[in-house]
Amino acid sequence: MEDKTIIHADGLTKKYGSQIAVNNLQLQIQEGEVFGFLGPNGAGKTTTLLMFLGLTEPTSGKVSVMGFDPVREPFKVKEKVGYLPENVGFYDDMDARQNLRYIARLNRIADEVAEKRIDYWLDMVGLSGEASKKVGTFSKGMRQRLGIAEVLIKEPKLIFLDEPTIGLDPDGTNRMLDLIHSLSREKNMTLFLSSHLLDQVQRICDRVGIMIGGYLVAMGPIEELAKKKLGVNQQDYTLEEIYMKYFKEA
Repeated sequence: MEDKTIIHADGLTKKYGSQIAVNNLQLQIQEGEVFGFLGPNGAGKTTTLLMFLGLTEPTSGKVSVMGFDPVREPFKVKEKVGYLPENVGFYDDMDARQNLRYIARLNRIADEVAEKRIDYWLDMVGLSGEASKKVGTFSKGMRQRLGIAEVLIKEPKLIFLDEPTIGLDPDGTNRMLDLIHSLSREKNMTLFLSSHLLDQVQRICDRVGIMIGGYLVAMGPIEELAKKKLGVNQQDYTLEEIYMKYFKEA
């Protein structure tokens, strides 16, 4: 049977001096799933993402992303994955289309291919009518939508999303969540989502992992975690209830 594992972390540990940011992380993410990565500030989530992206080196343990070692092959990882940080950076004196065109050229995408993708993704994120406006005039929510379009220009198989709905109004939030779901189901992309908005995570994620104090204290489908931690079989629970139960017991 073909291995569909996109991320495989085995004993992944990161120390800063005597402080352990991530402790013996064991984690596998499968192709096409939407995985929610949860935890309070300082839990080790950002450090984990940095190790997956090859932006910081683990103290011990191993990680494979898309079949590559982020430590030894960071550029191969960056070619294959997309990353949307919480605060997206753009050239404010360029318009939306120019920013996307610039990113496409950095990724060595042929101009004729890039133009079709730019049109498509601007439409998908609801910015077709704003394509000629300087990004410096964009609201936080518009910048966030442009950020997801920027990530999708190279059509990665794996996308890391850090608080992707921050700054979006309710309509924009719904569009973003629907887009994330469709990328998984229709394009078989794998999405690794870090967010504090647990109702949104519950809506779109196939599985979740909960990090507390550097440890992955829980992982699995939400309904299984609910049965294990709350003792309920029906969907009369919220992810927040599950999360708080783990948090209080940690």
